[in-house]
Amino acid sequence: MWVSLGSALGNPGLGASNGARLAEWAREHGAAPVVNWAESLWYSHHQPPVGGAPRKGAIPPPSARAITSDATARSAAHLPAPAPIPPLASPAIPGEGIWHQVGRKVDGLSAVYEAFLRPDPIHTSLVVGVAWMDTKLLRATLYSGSTVPGGGPYPNTAPIQPAAARSLVAAFNAGFLMGNANGGYYTDGRVVDPLRQGAASFVIYRDGTATVAQWGRDATLSADVVAVRQNLDLLVDGGRPVPGLNANDTTKWGYTLGNQIYVWRSGVGVTRNGALVYVGGPGLNITTLAGLLARAGAVRAMELDINTDWVNLATYSPSSPTAPADAANGSDLLPDMSGSPARYFEPWWSRDYFTMSARGVP
Repeated sequence: MWVSLGSALGNPGLGASNGARLAEWAREHGAAPVVNWAESLWYSHHQPPVGGAPRKGAIPPPSARAITSDATARSAAHLPAPAPIPPLASPAIPGEGIWHQVGRKVDGLSAVYEAFLRPDPIHTSLVVGVAWMDTKLLRATLYSGSTVPGGGPYPNTAPIQPAAARSLVAAFNAGFLMGNANGGYYTDGRVVDPLRQGAASFVIYRDGTATVAQWGRDATLSADVVAVRQNLDLLVDGGRPVPGLNANDTTKWGYTLGNQIYVWRSGVGVTRNGALVYVGGPGLNITTLAGLLARAGAVRAMELDINTDWVNLATYSPSSPTAPADAANGSDLLPDMSGSPARYFEPWWSRDYFTMSARGVP
């Protein structure tokens, strides 16, 4: 046992900190209830600060990296740029909810935009990030890991290979450990974990398009589906947080940490015109996450992974349209996100994640 524990504490794939690695090791060795109780107790006594102002520069002003015209770009099929997100806190900070172009351009067009805002009117010193991704310009891929879902090897797994790096625009975390996800996993033509009817599902099709769906209603396992990653139930449906959303309901929303606890959380949704929106940041519970996803335009959305070590979205801006993405030209959605843009290029990274890559780049 001590050898196993020592190996876990030296494994960066189990988290950036020794605390995270110890927690992951304990969960894998039957102590999940104890770990969850301890984490919930710690976070309940370390709630995010009430009031205050964000650190200087946390919300870029409208003139910095703001949307500019792509008039010189070629006429590739693309979605219209997103509308600003109405701020939740008042008075609004200049630039709050305004979109900024980031990452590699695709056929001369911006494929990813980011916006920043405070998560609610109470925790006004915190800032969360939102990323909007154009699914007409980008194709999605599910990268499977040796820990999540396990049972590999898989054709797409860390590290991202040089050929794939030439088209990589963004990468972001997937969901819970499969034992906590209350759902299934499908990839490479096989069901790794049974798919659950009604589960919130990130679905990728053969043409690279992706959506967020309620399994069995919005999507089923057809010949066009190449990957399904399920995690709990939908948080947003019909453009609104689901009725009766209850942060204390651990039977529906997962018991990890207790969903009323304010922690780092992430989620992904699909907009009415098919764009993907990702929300990630500190000081979120299940209800505030759902509200932000809906506010960003999601008509359906799901929670992804939570806790400091796992929440990450990175974009990549190489020097030329087909130059390889790498850690040096990557940027995290928020500067205090754990892991850095390098994690997706590390052979030891053992969790699953999604990539968004430029269409038309071989």
